[in-house]
Amino acid sequence: MLNYIWSFMLLAGLCAAALFGNVSGDTGIVAAILSQAKAAVMDIALPLAGLMIFWLGIMRVMEKAGLLELAARLLSPIMRRLFPDVPSDHPAMSAMIMNLAANMLGLGNSATPLGLKAMTHLQDLNPHKNTASNAMVTFLALNTAAFTLVPMSAINYLNAAGMKGAHQIIMPTILATACTTITAIIAAKLYGRMSFFAPLPDDSESTTENTPATDTAAGVITPRRKFWLIALFIAFGACASLEFLPATARQSVLQRTGFSQVVDQAKQTAAPARAAASTQETPAEPSWKRFMNSGSALAIPIVLLVTLGVGLAKGVKVYEEFVEGAKEGFAVATRIMPFLVAMLAALAVFNSSGMLFLLEYALRPVLSFIGFPVELLPMALMRPLTGSGSLGVLNDLLLRPEISETIKYTAAVMFGSTETTFYVLAVYFGSVGIRRIRHALAAGLTADIVGMGMAVILGRLLFT
Repeated sequence: MLNYIWSFMLLAGLCAAALFGNVSGDTGIVAAILSQAKAAVMDIALPLAGLMIFWLGIMRVMEKAGLLELAARLLSPIMRRLFPDVPSDHPAMSAMIMNLAANMLGLGNSATPLGLKAMTHLQDLNPHKNTASNAMVTFLALNTAAFTLVPMSAINYLNAAGMKGAHQIIMPTILATACTTITAIIAAKLYGRMSFFAPLPDDSESTTENTPATDTAAGVITPRRKFWLIALFIAFGACASLEFLPATARQSVLQRTGFSQVVDQAKQTAAPARAAASTQETPAEPSWKRFMNSGSALAIPIVLLVTLGVGLAKGVKVYEEFVEGAKEGFAVATRIMPFLVAMLAALAVFNSSGMLFLLEYALRPVLSFIGFPVELLPMALMRPLTGSGSLGVLNDLLLRPEISETIKYTAAVMFGSTETTFYVLAVYFGSVGIRRIRHALAAGLTADIVGMGMAVILGRLLFT
């Protein structure tokens, strides 16, 4: 299916570009193809390589410390029902849990390396190496469903546009993404039973044994190490609690402990530009915004603290294991480069040629009939295709004074409750060489449609 969609975007875009005269020039399809091909490697793949190297190293330490096994065991009742083909003790389970948790916390690109690692483990279990397994499709359906607890990106864009009460989109986004998640699971299970999406007989050319990972956790934590581990957690928790308090609370603690003098001396010896920047006062934030920003900021430090603390307490050689796990990161980023270039080039042609405009024009009467706001049509069409494009649409809506606040809030909910389905499929399947994606695209787009519909319904109920 992806072959036909990719070909359609290119061929339809070429025809539209020839019709509208958008072949050459700075805004033509040729310039767009070259620009996106460069961006796919320089702006996406290479930065992703750094994230992959870091997070795969951290996952290796977590695996050796037994944390991944613990997480998989706690959530095994749910995961066994969602992924019956994956053994409960296989590392794919823990990798998928980490990826879904990162997406839930809104960690953005930091969740991608965890998902790619999970796809690698799922490919080990896949008997059809060129075709997506049911477990892969279900996992990607959950990724495209994009269940989110705090849509910080959408909230930040609303605040930047001067919208009051940006936090009001939190509950609508949670409800909308809950519906998309349920829809994605049901769609993945139902579509997987259709003969149209069944694996072909020639797909089972090479099979491998379904052998779970043999890496086991390190030794038991001794009472002495347990004491220092608890002391570490208490010390970090006491310091991290200042993130949730006003800035005056931190200043008061520094003054009482005498550290304020050390900070003042550091400011005096710092470079002038840095010293000037450090002395600027930041405006006071509402308590709800400070709490959410602090929680998001502490998510990754807490993961690192627990991982390294437990690893050291169990005698894991954390540095050596980190380096060993990180070796795979650049190779994965290299494997996905061709898939990224292919997808982004097709999207560039489809968008810059004028074909997207024609599609919007054709769908306007239908959407007006069913009650879908016409102003949100560019967001609905762009969101599954490209994250940067949908971000541009969102900011354009937020900055236009003639657009009602209801539409603006609804657009923010839609942005936070849907995902860039085509990008996710290209990156995740490309990392393991999957060519036949079966019902993954159908399940992802079904979840996107439900998410968009729920965003419109909740927007009318809550923001009108």
